[in-house]
Amino acid sequence: MATNQQRREAAKRKLERQLVRRAEQAKRRKIVGAGVVGGVVLIVAGLVVWIVNSGGSGDQQAATPPPSSSAPPVPSVTNIPTERTALPKRPKALPNPTTCSYPADASGKPPSTKKPTTPDGKNVSSSGTVNITMKSTQGDIPMTLDRALAPCTVQAFESLAKQGFFTDTICHRLGVTDLQMLQCGDPDAKGDVLKDGRGGPGFTVPDEVVDTSKYGRGILAMANTGQPNSGGSQFFMVYGNAPLQPQYTIFGSISDEGLKVLDKIAKNGIGAIGQDGSTGEPKQPVKFTAVTVS
Repeated sequence: MATNQQRREAAKRKLERQLVRRAEQAKRRKIVGAGVVGGVVLIVAGLVVWIVNSGGSGDQQAATPPPSSSAPPVPSVTNIPTERTALPKRPKALPNPTTCSYPADASGKPPSTKKPTTPDGKNVSSSGTVNITMKSTQGDIPMTLDRALAPCTVQAFESLAKQGFFTDTICHRLGVTDLQMLQCGDPDAKGDVLKDGRGGPGFTVPDEVVDTSKYGRGILAMANTGQPNSGGSQFFMVYGNAPLQPQYTIFGSISDEGLKVLDKIAKNGIGAIGQDGSTGEPKQPVKFTAVTVS
């Protein structure tokens, strides 16, 4: 029979074995638990990756179609006003006669196929009007140029008209939304919306902007490059709204008959859109067949 000491030692060894087994069991449980957690994490991560790559639920993917490769819609004319815009008036009359300067165009534009004579800038009248009719393939556009408003611009435009500079040229730019106008006067325009609008007569016309200038239906104004005194032969005829800053010389007005032709051109629409996304070439070509001056 075991003694008390032996029984105590046996009990002690038994307890030690139990403690070792319990420690090993706890360790195994930790290992298994970590494996389970890791597996769950991997499964959740996989689900997240699948959801992201698949675009989420079917409804979300259907609500976000792939980008369209089609061209933007071509704008069409709306809300052409019927009320004419009055010509501005100079607060003080210019000297009569006056002197004008037409320096050579140094902007680096390619030489034009048309090479008109530079207008005479001496003894230019600053009173009276000049009547011009631009005969086009879409109808006649009569206009009245105002010498008192812009004598140097009128002198240059009249000179180019008499030299036949505008004959057989096209109107290359039509605006039908915010800027409702038809731009013409590029001698080298060929109906290419990305290249037209760079030509000129080889000389420049000085700015004659009146501070109170307002651009609207019936106004005739000179185009420019955005730089001072950079006008040439290009001009624009406003048939509707034109919320522009006063930096374009107004030198005349379009007759009611001419406005009807411009309205028709605008309603025919735009063929190809230009780089600005809101103007482009007229859908029905507008070509000047003759110009009369009286």
